[in-house]
Amino acid sequence: MLWLAPLSQGQNPREPTMTDAPSEPEKDPREELARLKLEHRDLDDVILRLSEDTAPNQLQLQRLKKRKLLIKDRIARLESVTIPDIIA
Repeated sequence: MLWLAPLSQGQNPREPTMTDAPSEPEKDPREELARLKLEHRDLDDVILRLSEDTAPNQLQLQRLKKRKLLIKDRIARLESVTIPDIIA
């Protein structure tokens, strides 16, 4: 997210200047990884229950599966960062 910076002297008020958002404390990648794995498992359960319905909402199932796939990709990226490469 970008924040509008205060105007400096002589700057045109109609031209906003953008700055980075205030820095937030960094999350521990292991905690984020655990949270994502839990969310991935929960989505798997929800998808299974919805697909067992007699008339499942296909749009909702599609969105949940897409979210689950995005989470799986984020898990893979975090694992590659947190697990060091072993050079043989």
